[in-house]
Amino acid sequence: MSKLPAATRDWLAGPGLTRLWEAARKRLESNGVQATGSLRLTSVNAQERNDLSLLLSKPLTGATVTVHLDALDTRLRASAAGLGLREVLEELGQPLTDRRAVRAGIAARREHVWSSLTSALDASPLAGQEWTGQWYDLLRRSGIPRGVPPETAIRTLQQAVQLLTVLLGPEPGGTRGRGELAAMATGSAHGLDDGTWLARLVQRGIALAHSTEFPGDAVGRRALWRLVSVTPDEVSSTVLTYGLRPVGGGWREQALRERADHHAEAHLTPRDLHDLQLRLPAGTVIHICENPRVVEAAADAACGHPLVCTSGSAATVVLTLLDALAATGCRFAYHGDFDWPGIALANRIIHRYGAQPWRMGAEDYEHLAASSQTAGIPQLPLDGRPVSAAWDPHLAPTMTALGVALHEELTLDLLVDELSGRT
Repeated sequence: MSKLPAATRDWLAGPGLTRLWEAARKRLESNGVQATGSLRLTSVNAQERNDLSLLLSKPLTGATVTVHLDALDTRLRASAAGLGLREVLEELGQPLTDRRAVRAGIAARREHVWSSLTSALDASPLAGQEWTGQWYDLLRRSGIPRGVPPETAIRTLQQAVQLLTVLLGPEPGGTRGRGELAAMATGSAHGLDDGTWLARLVQRGIALAHSTEFPGDAVGRRALWRLVSVTPDEVSSTVLTYGLRPVGGGWREQALRERADHHAEAHLTPRDLHDLQLRLPAGTVIHICENPRVVEAAADAACGHPLVCTSGSAATVVLTLLDALAATGCRFAYHGDFDWPGIALANRIIHRYGAQPWRMGAEDYEHLAASSQTAGIPQLPLDGRPVSAAWDPHLAPTMTALGVALHEELTLDLLVDELSGRT
């Protein structure tokens, strides 16, 4: 129920005083909700001038009015309103917010986060090490990620100190799995997954302790974990291959050669790639495709050329394999989908490895579009933003003109013929 008399409230809420209350609310919320200082209203119209004159009990004639808030507060208390400026504003609108106090509270909670980190470091076996000071300063500069409340930030930073103590303290222990380590500190095996704030905090500390650069990719992050005997998950992601014949003498190399001899595909994990000696004869041409169906068709046809599949995304494990093959002097030929994501992926692979486009020109696209239409294959619309093909400036305009997306499976016969040496 309003504390203002109905008639008084109706008059105060009228359009002639709207700008005054808006300006007063803004001023009070910014200065600790105190009726101090003054505000200036410009371009005052006739109704505003009349109502302000009545409210302030003095004649106003100009287009600009200066209102002293302490005088307005006194005037309101002595009027029929019987309430001070703050109370009137809250009767006419929402409760006022002391933004100065809010800012001070936020600053205090933020400072509590960092003081809690200092206490956690001081109480840990890591206290006094040079890198911990660097780590603290780095975290202060980078700040707390947006949306992370102070309570969560304190808990996460304390978990980071706990984990770094386990990994870099006086008794680091033996090899651990990253999921095992995460579960120990957070209760979740995914607590140290790539991209989490906790993982970045711990990785920053490891990099500083070992005086190494913070890695910018997944391969580098896995190498960083290994510095402290932490093994990432190296068995769940795989790269699909066919026909690889490494010359090494270990059982893994022999197993790959045997699968190639039997025209069988092979799924290699990051762990496999870490232990394999991937030496192929210098100058070996590795064909790269985007879709697993190409590998399946090549195996069914007993093709002789080696093949690596990106599975549509070229995940880290794919790039790790291709990097290793490139380091031994292998050369590459790439084929993918004729759609915009396919062109973007082709740009990436061709640029990174100097790969030759493999039936990926404008003429190949036109021929495939015509043959698929003749065969009565439904035409898939080409959606999305065009991507220029670095190897053929005519490809993107041709694709845009025809407006048809053509996936790799439509050209299987041609690809298999080349992989089998029939063309």
